[in-house]
Amino acid sequence: MPRAPPEAAIGGQGNSFARKAETGAADPVLTRISEEDTIPWYKKPNLRYLYFMLFPTCMGIELTSGFDSQMINALQMVEHWDDCKLPSSSATPSHMGNPEGALRGIIAAAYPLGSCLSLPFIPWVNDRFGRRWSIFGGSIVMVIGAIIQGFSAHVGMYIVARMILGFGIPTCIVSGSSLIGELSYPKERPILTSLFNVAYFVGQIMAAGITFGTNTIQSNMAWRIPSWLQICPSLLQIFFVFFLPESPRWLISKDRGEEAHAIFATYHSEGTRGEEFVRAEFAQIQTTLKLELEAASMSWSDILATKGNRRRALVSMFLGLFTQWSGNTLISYYLGNILRMIGMTNSQDIHRINLSIACWSLICGFTVAMLVRRFRRRVMYMTCTISLFTVYVAWTVSMERAMHAVENDYVNQGASIATIFWIFAYSPAYNMGYNALTYTYLVELWPYALRSRGISFFQLFGRIANFFTTFVNPIGLDNSGWRYLIFYCCWLLFEIVFVYFFFPETAGRTLEELAFLFEDRDKAEAANQAVEKAFQQDDMAAAGETTVVEGRSDEAAASPDISKKV
Repeated sequence: MPRAPPEAAIGGQGNSFARKAETGAADPVLTRISEEDTIPWYKKPNLRYLYFMLFPTCMGIELTSGFDSQMINALQMVEHWDDCKLPSSSATPSHMGNPEGALRGIIAAAYPLGSCLSLPFIPWVNDRFGRRWSIFGGSIVMVIGAIIQGFSAHVGMYIVARMILGFGIPTCIVSGSSLIGELSYPKERPILTSLFNVAYFVGQIMAAGITFGTNTIQSNMAWRIPSWLQICPSLLQIFFVFFLPESPRWLISKDRGEEAHAIFATYHSEGTRGEEFVRAEFAQIQTTLKLELEAASMSWSDILATKGNRRRALVSMFLGLFTQWSGNTLISYYLGNILRMIGMTNSQDIHRINLSIACWSLICGFTVAMLVRRFRRRVMYMTCTISLFTVYVAWTVSMERAMHAVENDYVNQGASIATIFWIFAYSPAYNMGYNALTYTYLVELWPYALRSRGISFFQLFGRIANFFTTFVNPIGLDNSGWRYLIFYCCWLLFEIVFVYFFFPETAGRTLEELAFLFEDRDKAEAANQAVEKAFQQDDMAAAGETTVVEGRSDEAAASPDISKKV
């Protein structure tokens, strides 16, 4: 078979410094075969069923994260959030107390803080119980948190409930994103893993719409109803998750190869070269997992044990920081504060802008996810970071002008409109890399044996960054106003440099073809040999059948025609 690098088909090799250590990527044999499959997924009944079931279970997980960020953002626009009286055990009714500054920050930051507490246990849960049971268990925890949140009697109880919610979500995210990548047919895998984060915006729209509706309720129910309804995405996962098959790679790692092969045969054999592809895919995964597990101790120390894994850990760590420190939490959690700072005071108008941004973000996220196969990963990340830097500089300038007008009692409608424009412009820039590509990239970056730990490591730094920014943002805005945005401008400039020099290219290969991206190429070749051996066996079997058919034809030609004699 010809061995043209897949990058040539999608835009070239990229930066040589970033690629110099990528010596172990295998020849993309299976990738090419899957690309040659002319039957679309929607004409494959089993695969169609699988993809539809992935939506309420795995992709629906990020509904909770989107719902949460938008709910906290929107509730701060609800009048009864600040003024509500909450029943307590004391003689005097307790209050949300018009939370400001640090208290407002800790209410929002409790969710990522709870996430950080659960992360050390996630790889063990995933490896011990599999992807499906991990999703189920995390969803149960989130249901408990949502119920407590809605019945909160005081601010402290509300914060604890949000920590419980946060404790459950990372298990589901790590398991769900891995399961999507490990079940999908290689041709559609990048799109499906990119759609995983798009559900975040669906959750945002749900929360924005619900809080917009409850905003007119003149009681505590204005915030209790959205808090209770956060239970809905988790109920979807609990109900549907066992309609999905388990990860075939997890089954192979547990010496349950027959079950894994049956799953591949069911969902990956409906293509142009179906059975042949499944045998080669199974052989590649078996060989790759054997090589991975021989070198791994299945502990946290593995992620720093080799030069290649340290490179993966470095990229994952900074990707976690970038996804939360790029200024997105200002919009997700404190949009109302920003709009009030530039002179908008009408609660209904703020809600309308909030809902519009959520809908716009969904459109941007979905569009980018559908285009992810057309561009290399590094191209998308570089475009993302440069665009974010440009947007934030312009946003900072326009917000300074708008706040100057408010502080000096004159009208500068142009500056206010420009600020809102740049807030809307932020969405396509962010979605280009940090939303659409995040889990696609992580699933490709980490081999199976370390995938749960690698994504958990990413989650750790993402949640720490989220906790820090959601806690500090209201303090920074209160104390520094528009000047606080300068920090993000400087940080985004650093992101451009880091992505350029350190992000590897992962486009155009299956997960097993990327398993030894930074390692010895001999291991990658061993996996490829297993694939080629499977194809050779198919070719020999086909040749044998042809010989038998030809032999029978010769016998038929040499035999007398009995019918003519009769």
